[in-house]
Amino acid sequence: MTTRLSHAVLPRLPASVKVPGYARSTVTAGIVHLGIGAFHRAHQAVYTDDILVDDPTWGIVAASLRNPATRDALEPQDGLYTLSIRSDEGERLRVIGSVLQVIVAPEALEDLIRIMSDPATRIVSLTVTEKGYCYDPATGALNEAHPEIVHDLSHPSLPRSAPGLIVEALRRRRSAGIPPFAVMSCDNLPANGRTVKRVLSRYAEMLDRDLGAFVREHVACPSTMVDRIVPATTDEDRERISRLLGATDAWPVMTEPFTQWVIEDDFPQGRPAWENAGAQFVSDVEPFEHMKLRLLNGSHSTLAYLGYLAGYETVADTMADPAFERLIQGLMDEEVTPTLHLPPGTDLQSYKQALVTRFKNPALRHRTAQIAMDGSQKLPQRLLGTVRDRLAKDEPIRRLALGVAAWMRYVTGRDERGEPIDVRDPMAERLRRTADEAGPEPRDIAQGLLGIGEIFGDDLPQNQAFTNAVTSALDTLFRKGAQATVRETTLSSF
Repeated sequence: MTTRLSHAVLPRLPASVKVPGYARSTVTAGIVHLGIGAFHRAHQAVYTDDILVDDPTWGIVAASLRNPATRDALEPQDGLYTLSIRSDEGERLRVIGSVLQVIVAPEALEDLIRIMSDPATRIVSLTVTEKGYCYDPATGALNEAHPEIVHDLSHPSLPRSAPGLIVEALRRRRSAGIPPFAVMSCDNLPANGRTVKRVLSRYAEMLDRDLGAFVREHVACPSTMVDRIVPATTDEDRERISRLLGATDAWPVMTEPFTQWVIEDDFPQGRPAWENAGAQFVSDVEPFEHMKLRLLNGSHSTLAYLGYLAGYETVADTMADPAFERLIQGLMDEEVTPTLHLPPGTDLQSYKQALVTRFKNPALRHRTAQIAMDGSQKLPQRLLGTVRDRLAKDEPIRRLALGVAAWMRYVTGRDERGEPIDVRDPMAERLRRTADEAGPEPRDIAQGLLGIGEIFGDDLPQNQAFTNAVTSALDTLFRKGAQATVRETTLSSF
């Protein structure tokens, strides 16, 4: 198939494929988005696509901070790509047009900073994953020894990190008398707006005290909660969708019908009317963030590590095992829910039921190995915050501890059959070395990994209830395997 998805082929696409309902020639950029991965293209870019009919001043200039692959895929397609919404009822296709340009930062750094410094840019948003913020997940503070931060402090006009890039653009705007853009994180960080403000302010302060005060006092960093499951696109996905379109799409995006976006309404230079596309603007995102991080993401990570170890390729495969479904239901109902404090009227039971349905969606093919990536950055937010709340009230953490232990078993780098695990994590070498040096005994492995302060802080390794629960779970995983451990856990009384 030689025809490539582009403006020219939109009129020839099948009638069942939804296409942009606005003239893209009229759209101008108002948002710069850092980290154009699949999630952004299935979530924020879709909400933005929905509102461009009424306000074409909010197009997106997206940036990849590392890899040119997305640019290389979308540039020949005029920035267009297909969104595939999949469920057991079938597949719906939609072409998204809100991404006007993709820049690869290392190749065109000055162009990117110039666009970020333009008065038309009123929002800079991010999906760079937890590790992209160069912060300490255990404390939420800037990791001042991070190699990219060290580089950027020495070369502030040639930044490599997301914080360095944002602060350099803010510095230039300040010098030119241009009001600062709002910085909107759409990543799974605790209180992501406050975390980003803390990281940016500290980095700016290390460059210049006055600049640090300016960022702290004048740059809005609204918190958000985002929710949509977005599996990695496979070659089979590309072939199927290109066949359905009658045109080649080099990088379509797969997702589920469910989508949620809760946003703190703090945008001094204006914002898109995302509420018209289904977003919810609130004064305090934190209760919704805890709900999502602890119920969805905590359950997802637990399923990923245990499911992978049990030999299950996808979340749906894992949830098809009744013992795993019982484990996750118990985790959500008995260990997570009591730690949540939601606004009146929030239907938490329906949300949890929807999660189970989403996890069991066989059409998504969300691989356990994909969710297992970057666990050292994810664990503090997804599981350990809940653990701390439970321990503070002397409440049991057996299922939570099993999730932590499964991560420990996973990062040793060998599965239950002795085959190597491709552990993709910024701390992968250190984790593997720590486990190897600890020796073969689960108790020693647990003690070694618990000593990594960037993950567990200073408090959890000193908490006997936590260390005993994790050590016991890890010992059982080594002796009996993940599948038997899960079944034993769900049949035991708590």
